[in-house]
Amino acid sequence: MLTVYIGYDDREQVAYDVLVHSIEKYASKPVNIQPIKYDTLKAKGLINRPLVNVGGRYYDTISNANAATQFAISRFMAPVVHLEGWAVFMDCDMVLQDDIYKLMEELDPVYAVQCVKHDYIPKDSMKMDGQIQENYHKKNWSSFFAFNSSHPSMLKLDQWKVENWPGRYLHGFGWLTEDEIGPLSPGWNWLVGEQPKPETLYNAHFTLGGPWFDNWHPQEFDYIWSAEFMSYSNALNS
Repeated sequence: MLTVYIGYDDREQVAYDVLVHSIEKYASKPVNIQPIKYDTLKAKGLINRPLVNVGGRYYDTISNANAATQFAISRFMAPVVHLEGWAVFMDCDMVLQDDIYKLMEELDPVYAVQCVKHDYIPKDSMKMDGQIQENYHKKNWSSFFAFNSSHPSMLKLDQWKVENWPGRYLHGFGWLTEDEIGPLSPGWNWLVGEQPKPETLYNAHFTLGGPWFDNWHPQEFDYIWSAEFMSYSNALNS
């Protein structure tokens, strides 16, 4: 069974629930879905890295940089706690549009990590939900990535590095060499509003925000998320 870890932010409960529903809706087989919750990891002693809330925005004191979500850094505990085989990490502001198991067709054990290798600069300095749009090397590579815990180089990532490395090194998979980071088809991490829609779409990433936020201004591709929200709502009420 494939395990999918999802970054959890309590400001985005609905987005998380809709993503979970979309994964299960399209999956051809059962999926083991695990939330990455900062507070839960902290309670278990798995992360003690400070995450400061300043005026409704999170700040990572070690990186000396803003953190857009509660799981900006804690996502990297997923490969630490997952001990064997392939698994996936996803941001919560996504919705699946196809079977997650199709991802397995692209995975190659020669790699430790595989992701969509975006090469872009964000259009704006602010996200539409009011969060600061940080720019860094390999931006959004770590928002959706498959990782192979059976690859020996994954053992180089440990709790100490997650606790102490600046975010730019973690988000750049700094414990790996470049040839250990493999590609995925662009449709696995389409950045909605930032890139043209791919011909084959597996996963829509609402990286700028989405209709689950208050005071959201309607955007061109909102219908994708709204359709999955409607499907989720119908399933709850059936």
